[in-house]
Amino acid sequence: MNNRLLWFIYVAVLAIAIALACQPQEKIAEETLQLTYAPNNDGLTLPAGFSAVVVADSLGRGRQLAIRDNGDIFVHLANEDKDGNSIKVLRDTSGNGKSDLIESFAPYRGTGLKLHKEHLYFATKDKVMRVPLSDDLVPNSTIDTIVHLEGSKGGHSEKSFDFDHSGNLYVNVGSLTNACMEEARSKESPGLQPCVELETRAGIWKFSDSELGQKQTLEDRYATGIRNAVAIQWNKSVNSLYCVSHGRDDMHRFWPEKFAEEENLELPAEEFFQVEEGDDFGWPYCYFNSMDGQKYLNPEYGGDGKTIDRCAEAKKPLVGFPAHYAPNDLLFYSGNQFPEKYQGGAFIAFHGSWNRLGAPQDGYNVVFQPMQDGLPNGDWEVFAGGFGGADEIKAPGDAKYRPCGLSQGPDGSLYIVDSAKGRVWRVVHTS
Repeated sequence: MNNRLLWFIYVAVLAIAIALACQPQEKIAEETLQLTYAPNNDGLTLPAGFSAVVVADSLGRGRQLAIRDNGDIFVHLANEDKDGNSIKVLRDTSGNGKSDLIESFAPYRGTGLKLHKEHLYFATKDKVMRVPLSDDLVPNSTIDTIVHLEGSKGGHSEKSFDFDHSGNLYVNVGSLTNACMEEARSKESPGLQPCVELETRAGIWKFSDSELGQKQTLEDRYATGIRNAVAIQWNKSVNSLYCVSHGRDDMHRFWPEKFAEEENLELPAEEFFQVEEGDDFGWPYCYFNSMDGQKYLNPEYGGDGKTIDRCAEAKKPLVGFPAHYAPNDLLFYSGNQFPEKYQGGAFIAFHGSWNRLGAPQDGYNVVFQPMQDGLPNGDWEVFAGGFGGADEIKAPGDAKYRPCGLSQGPDGSLYIVDSAKGRVWRVVHTS
């Protein structure tokens, strides 16, 4: 047998061996990508070409979530589980999209939750803390405090945050009050002049993302006049901070001579801001009317729905969303799984209203705002609806689910967590 024939035999045997070795691995890979989609998308209404997977259920009062590169999911709860912990860790070991391994750690209830520089960062009402990630499902290292925060008492005390590329941490510190009234939530009570809570609340504060034990001071304030921006994210594509703020309540109930009942349904808007250092967005002195694109003086400070006065100097939002929708998370889509129209756009989770007087409550959805070069590029639309589970919702407790947190998976899927029962969905583009 000559060398040429031996060479051909060797190549043929090698090719067969490689084919046999690869065949079962390819089959396993296909099986791990076989997601189990929910029948009728679990009652959610999604655009054509999208499907939903129910990742987990009954975790607790889910607030925000974050996804590791390996697919593990962290969920921050507003309550403790049976073991006294408030952070759930979920893992899918079968590849069907459903979490079959769920553990918990950290007795620190709260809202804010982000992955950053190989750490898990999370916030309580008075701290931002972090713990190093590990190869284990549950982090097992010491939890450190990054910053001690004001505003842990009273309304809007939950903290949320995000990071830039330059080692900075930005934290939302919500207002104590509805409109800085002398007597909180009282009919025709005037507003305090000046509103001293602006020194410690109703704005965004900037800190180091790694220095331990920092304390909030007025010198750290990055922007002011923001009532409560639970939805906050750094937009990496344009290197700028954005947030969506909750507007004030009770225009008609507290000022019936100045605002009609039907106006309470539309005023004021929930405001989508691009935030730069030194910005003042006008709260508590001003509110935004999205119907005419103008900021007006609040009635607590002499406004009547027509007076602009000092509000001419307040920075306007990019978009005004319907009143009382309660924006609780913001995500700029950076994946490539979704169609081109979604690239760089903003998803916003609305938690749903409670104070539309006798009218049905509204919100309870995830909307999409097209963006280009950091600015709105077209009208917003409801991306995911049906969370409420009923045609008419009279009170938040009537809603079956309330979307609260958003996160993007490593494959470009969109994850949504609910705060009523702790359900997690994964929305996938399947066309």
